[in-house]
Amino acid sequence: QVQLVESGGGLVQAGGSLRLSCAASGRTFSVYTMGWFRQAPGQERECVAAFSWIAGSTYYADSVKGRFTISRDNAKNTLYLQMNSLNPEDTAVYYCAASRSIVVVRTSGNYDYWGQGTQVTVSS
Repeated sequence: QVQLVESGGGLVQAGGSLRLSCAASGRTFSVYTMGWFRQAPGQERECVAAFSWIAGSTYYADSVKGRFTISRDNAKNTLYLQMNSLNPEDTAVYYCAASRSIVVVRTSGNYDYWGQGTQVTVSS
């Protein structure tokens, strides 16, 4: 089992920045891809960024390219999502997820472990 705990969400004005963190524990050696998803009310959960350190590849949704950056601190077993130039459309609950897939995957069904989510609210 892998446990994921997100932090760093909050309320920010449009144009501002936030950094989300996801601390991983447990059998972290069994997962090779990690990603950030978000879900707004009434909408499906979507992958905004994902990274596979085995394949060395990264995915970003078109809506966040150039604004969001996914990164990982191996020593701390922590995944980050730096979010810049936020706008109200970025308002959602953000989830950290981990997958045993060795290639980057972007569909929620391919992820095996999930955090509890952290709320991000961007005011206009």
